[in-house]
Amino acid sequence: MAGRYELRFSGAGGQGLILAGVILAEAASIYDGIQAVQSQSYGPEARGGASKSEVIISDTAIDYPKVTQCDALLALTQEAADKYSHDLKEGGVLLIDSDLVLREPPGNFKVTKFNITNTAKNEIGREIVTNIVALGAMVALTGVVTKESAEKAVLARVPEAFLELNKKAFQVGFEKALAAKK
Repeated sequence: MAGRYELRFSGAGGQGLILAGVILAEAASIYDGIQAVQSQSYGPEARGGASKSEVIISDTAIDYPKVTQCDALLALTQEAADKYSHDLKEGGVLLIDSDLVLREPPGNFKVTKFNITNTAKNEIGREIVTNIVALGAMVALTGVVTKESAEKAVLARVPEAFLELNKKAFQVGFEKALAAKK
């Protein structure tokens, strides 16, 4: 990776997007050995309101920890797509949950969509791993960290009883994103 890469995970409070951002930043800094910083924002109604987690990854020192020109955006809800897509770069990566985001935001983006929440619920068996499915998809689409580093970071963050569940969620998200990529 050369330069600075800015990612935003967005959706509703309670979907685990802050954890997904933390895991991605740890994959970059701890396992890939590159600079990373993570920040977050959510409305006063933390569960259910719009929320976002931002990650900056860079091969040089990071002087400002917020996204200014988004390279990649995950939108798990329509509200998040509408609210957070305004600064997505032309040619940037937009990953949307096809069941929940019915109106794509206007712009010249590389759009990938699949039913992320439904995949977690029905293919993995637990809706609570939606964030890990989405993380796997974002890693596949951006290549900003290695798949191995991201998987190690996921497994380092989850309770032992849920290692296999999260490993499967990450892998399925990674594979579905590659299959859905336009």
